Amino acid sequence: MSLIITDECINCDVCEPVCPNTAIFQGDMIYEIKPSQCTECVGHFDEPQCVAICPVSCIIKDDAHPETQDELMEKYKKITSATD
Repeated sequence: MSLIITDECINCDVCEPVCPNTAIFQGDMIYEIKPSQCTECVGHFDEPQCVAICPVSCIIKDDAHPETQDELMEKYKKITSATD
């Protein structure tokens, strides 16, 4: 499942640059995550880098976009093959 940034976000700018899939962007009020690009860092790292670096722990699993680890890996393969 992809991740989502809650309204507890303080716009500190640390999550966006660590996302290997460029899924994080500045929204109208807070940073947001594109579900179609988020793989929870599957294929890149052992844990989501945005979650690891967030100082206020406002990045959680997005229940609206459930995905298995296998589905996240397939998304990773699709995303990375499109950029090769």
